[in-house]
Amino acid sequence: MTSLLTPAGTETSLDAALLPGPTALHHRLEDRLGTVTEHPACLVVVGLLRKDTGWPLASGALTTVTALLAGALRDDDWLAREDHTEFAVVVNGGAAAADAVAARLTGVVTGAITGLHACAGVATLEEGLTAHEVERRAVLCLDAARHRGPNAVIHYAGTR
Repeated sequence: MTSLLTPAGTETSLDAALLPGPTALHHRLEDRLGTVTEHPACLVVVGLLRKDTGWPLASGALTTVTALLAGALRDDDWLAREDHTEFAVVVNGGAAAADAVAARLTGVVTGAITGLHACAGVATLEEGLTAHEVERRAVLCLDAARHRGPNAVIHYAGTR
């Protein structure tokens, strides 16, 4: 098992650092929004939940999480780093496919590392939305899922 604690002056995970970042995610969403009528897609944002002291995650823990998430994706899904403890996945397919992917991703993280769990927020890409709005909806749902606890998946369904 990987330890969650890391000393002061932490290093970032090389694997997580090599993932496309928030800017690449934004561009990817902009591109996908142009084709959602022919090819539906959703954004899943997976967030990590900690059950310990709150120290930064050890590099080995982030590497493990990155590998677990990448291994649980389908061939046509796209993984990026959203934040230090958040990962984004552009899922090709509708709401049911995205919810299944989100449940699988949160499941592979929970229990793999002592004290670390995951939850997810999901937003459907819709014609007329901006990439910023899709990200806002997914993160809003992630915040709600974090309050529900480990393995929670919330799909955006509203006007907020």
